[in-house]
Amino acid sequence: MDTFAQNTEMIAGLEWQTSSEPVDYETAHAAMEARVTSIHDGNQPELLWFLEHPPLYTAGTSARAEDLLEPERFPVHKVGRGGQYTYHGPGQRVVYTMLDLKNRESDVRKFVRDLEAWVIDSLAEFGVSGERREDRVGIWVDLENGREKKIAAIGIRVRHWITFHGIAINVNPELEHFSGIVPCGIAEHGVTSLHDLGIDCTMADVDAILKATFIQKFTESV
Repeated sequence: MDTFAQNTEMIAGLEWQTSSEPVDYETAHAAMEARVTSIHDGNQPELLWFLEHPPLYTAGTSARAEDLLEPERFPVHKVGRGGQYTYHGPGQRVVYTMLDLKNRESDVRKFVRDLEAWVIDSLAEFGVSGERREDRVGIWVDLENGREKKIAAIGIRVRHWITFHGIAINVNPELEHFSGIVPCGIAEHGVTSLHDLGIDCTMADVDAILKATFIQKFTESV
């Protein structure tokens, strides 16, 4: 994984890596698998990995074949995280969270809620009101015309109480790329991004906010 790290630092007892170039999905998935094993064996610390992917679709454990509308458009990867189809690509900040829940509370549902709160708190720093939906995964934004669109996806897997996969926030991706799937199996709502909402920010701006809000939420009580 270090091959792709633009920088690596230790903050609040966690390792943080940021990749400078898009990382292909199979490489990222193998790196996550290896890191989870290493954390479990006590050989490496917990890790948050900030990266982007080249354009691709992933199919979670609940993905339905009919929701893959353009199977030849981008590579499709079947993965072990929860959820259905989602898109990853440049302009989307993905954060893979390899964290040992035994160091916190061994409660997967609470961890997912905490991830949601992390994203919501981070979006609020940009003046965007992100919201949960009890019947839909991810974080949503209400628009002035009464519609709502998804701005962030969340999907995790847990092994030995260690989490992997994580979150994806749309900063400035090509939103038309989502049209090759039914994102998360929800056809009646669209997707949006910070730039689509008129927020002028860089990926570095987003990273700084994500790091600050994560430290406040996840490490102050550990």
